[in-house]
Amino acid sequence: MAANMYRVGDYVYFENSSSNPYLIRRIEELNKIMVNPMTANGNVEAKVVCLFRRRDISGNLNTLADSNARDFEEESKQPTVSEQQKHQLKHRELFLSRQFESLPATHIRGKCNVTLLNETDVLAGYLEKEECFFYSLVFDPVQKTLLADQGEIRVGSKYQAEIPDKLAEGETDTRIQEKLETKVWDPDNQLKDPQIDQFLVVARAVGTFARALDCSSSIRQPSLHMSAAAASRDITLFHAMDTLQKNGYDLAKAMSTLVPQGGPVLCRDEMEEWSASEAMLFEEALEKYGKDFNDIRQDFLPWKSLASVVQFYYMWKTTDRYIQQKRLKAAEADSKLKQVYIPTYTKPNPNQIMAPGNKPGMNGAAGFQKGLSCESCHTAQSAQWYAWGPPNMQCRLCASCWIYWKKYGGLKTPTQLEGAARSVSESTPRGHMTRQEVQGLSPFTTSGGRAKLLAKNRQTFILQTTKLTRIARRVCTDILQPRRAARRPYASINANAVKAECMIRLPKATKAPIKNRSIPRPPLATIVKELAIQAPLKLKAPRGTPTPINRNQANQPRGGSGLLGKRPFDSSSQAVGLPFPTNGRPFTSGMRTTSQSVIKRQKVNQGDAPNPVVFVATKDTRALRKHLTQSEMRRAARKPHLPVRVKLPLGPRTLVLPTLPSSTSEPIVLED
Repeated sequence: MAANMYRVGDYVYFENSSSNPYLIRRIEELNKIMVNPMTANGNVEAKVVCLFRRRDISGNLNTLADSNARDFEEESKQPTVSEQQKHQLKHRELFLSRQFESLPATHIRGKCNVTLLNETDVLAGYLEKEECFFYSLVFDPVQKTLLADQGEIRVGSKYQAEIPDKLAEGETDTRIQEKLETKVWDPDNQLKDPQIDQFLVVARAVGTFARALDCSSSIRQPSLHMSAAAASRDITLFHAMDTLQKNGYDLAKAMSTLVPQGGPVLCRDEMEEWSASEAMLFEEALEKYGKDFNDIRQDFLPWKSLASVVQFYYMWKTTDRYIQQKRLKAAEADSKLKQVYIPTYTKPNPNQIMAPGNKPGMNGAAGFQKGLSCESCHTAQSAQWYAWGPPNMQCRLCASCWIYWKKYGGLKTPTQLEGAARSVSESTPRGHMTRQEVQGLSPFTTSGGRAKLLAKNRQTFILQTTKLTRIARRVCTDILQPRRAARRPYASINANAVKAECMIRLPKATKAPIKNRSIPRPPLATIVKELAIQAPLKLKAPRGTPTPINRNQANQPRGGSGLLGKRPFDSSSQAVGLPFPTNGRPFTSGMRTTSQSVIKRQKVNQGDAPNPVVFVATKDTRALRKHLTQSEMRRAARKPHLPVRVKLPLGPRTLVLPTLPSSTSEPIVLED
């Protein structure tokens, strides 16, 4: 019963997805939302503070967290731990935030313990406790920053005061007291207590008179009662006692100091200096940030100093305004729920592969191969299996590793992506790998002297446009800018805005069904026969050692175009030109070789490339494209299997001059 009772301030697990790890949150409020006001039934909603794991932040912030962890280990002199323990400690580290959200209380899946990391703590001790986490940094989801927590408890030798040894009997203190401290009051003075009280009354009267003479004070304290109350604050009394100390407790000299030649001295504190609007801003900031004075000053009162904000806070706590707000908060807290009972969640997880006593393949997880081991502990036997990772990878976890994944957000053993290699002493090679291993390894990575193909190429997809989209391309050319969009395929296009503008520009006559001109198409057998004649299929080479693809080799036969390959550029008979192969490079003697290439090419990932054939445009190819008209470009794009003929302009004629010897004995005759 107590385990299922959740109170304000508890750290709990929330489940937002059946396959993702739990969310860790701290309950701030429990509110009951009435579904039907006529009945007492309703749902309980929890206002929670968000805590983030390492998997929720970026790689740069993870690097910063690693640097902070190394500094902590060096300062606190932590004992040495193994690589697996370091890997699991990252799962126990959380990042506090000031982000709030509201979640249904029915999504709570249990309690956990979260503590602020102290330099006296031993990190390995967190691994010995179940469901125990720690945090030392604060994550800002908006600014994407990591900062040290301001609530750090300073415990340790470097935070302790150094107390000198006690003086022996008869030994004198040789230290210079003026350098150590400043005397502000001498209790052994010649004045009696009634005389000191009379002087303080005179100081209050002088302060009231000074406020009557000041114009700004008369606006803030329009009545005499308010001016007298302001003059009776501690700042006036402190000034009077300092005046007595500076004048050697001589009342006559102290009286003349209170009222100098220019007029009475006016002393104000932060409570009197602040305006009513500034006080309202402070109360609003205090409601949002609490006693985080740095954020209060930065976001609400940047023209105030931090010392001024702190002094105003402690003076504000002595006012009736603070007492009134405290009573309102207490009454509001009494009306809210203090605790809520959530029964244990017993519904089966959709990721179950086989439930005990049932047939395998239930809950939509059918089709798993037999003999697959756990991705975390590599065991082959478990009472319950859970599908994990992408469905096409067919990865699974055992029951204990699945619970670890849900609670701690990771696997027990590090993956190859995190730098930990698999054990070489495995008796049988594994027939599959995790998604991280596939992404981190090359398709031709050798394992035990054999090359394995670990990933498949991406599947080909086709984008089929509608009639309205094709019409919008013609009508809204100025908005769509197809040429610019083709050069920037990564830039997003607001298709809804283009279609809406297209419907406005289309005349009313176009609302009728558009009649498309029917084009007679030859049968499929005729098309296949023509393609086979133009590009005969080549026999596959026998399997062997995979050879990396060199896209810039000029000695490869590229004369014949493949199926739907890139068309060759042929010059017409009227212009001087040369045939171009499928890669767009001319067969000339001055052809640029691969060693002369100035284009920096990126290495193609074999797991990501949809087709191993890559065409790279050269300067000659781009120059030829400029001689094509817009209609020819569209025709070539619609029919990529047909050759394109380019009419090249005739270049300037060069004069052939006879070659003369460099030196001769005969005279040179110039003829006109």
